[in-house]
Amino acid sequence: MSAADAYQLVYNFMSLAIAAMGASFFFFVSARGALKEGNRMAVTLSAVVVLIAFYHYVRIFDSWVAFGTTGAPFNEAYRYVDWLLTVPLLVAELVLVLKLDKKLESTLIKRNVVYAFLMIATGYVGEMTNITSVDLASPRTIWGAISSVFFVLILRDLFGGIDASIKKQSKDIQGIFKILRVVLIATWGVYPIAYLLPAIAGNLGLTAQDGLVLKQVGYTIADILAKPGYGLLIWKIATLKNSGR
Repeated sequence: MSAADAYQLVYNFMSLAIAAMGASFFFFVSARGALKEGNRMAVTLSAVVVLIAFYHYVRIFDSWVAFGTTGAPFNEAYRYVDWLLTVPLLVAELVLVLKLDKKLESTLIKRNVVYAFLMIATGYVGEMTNITSVDLASPRTIWGAISSVFFVLILRDLFGGIDASIKKQSKDIQGIFKILRVVLIATWGVYPIAYLLPAIAGNLGLTAQDGLVLKQVGYTIADILAKPGYGLLIWKIATLKNSGR
């Protein structure tokens, strides 16, 4: 792939992300008005998440354009600031929309917001280290492993921790929740793979440019699915709750 083609590919995916975040914001704001007050909060958080992501994708896009046209350093920090703000909200959305026992709800939100923050913060430390090595002793690998621990803790809570409560939900909601789980694992699972790609590109027969492009495209696709896509599933659960199903 030529440098021009690589630049254009990432450019197009980032442009798609901006459109997806912006359109979904207006949808969630409009859709929440049709819900009863008790079912609105999760959808409101979905709107907040995509609005934050929209802003950061504009900044990420501008940084990529500067990188591709002038050679200025690409600012990866925009992504991590976005994730620091949005990932805890994504966790809160899921807990709130299910209307769990208040004590369990409060415990899950508080604990997993902390886990989410630590997952992103430690991942950022690893992102800023040398990306040319992925041996077990490399800082990137160590920080990536630490970040993954918090990821596993979140999955443990969001899956194992609320299984009993999910079984009390309607069959329709249980079905949507199964899809949501798959989306969550599939999209969040992309992040560690994309995180390692620049460092392992050579071992896969790829150039450093290929590794960078695949990382940016991978992050962007995952963000589209994990924010607007995930938000649509949250909205669907909220509408089912709204109709008493």
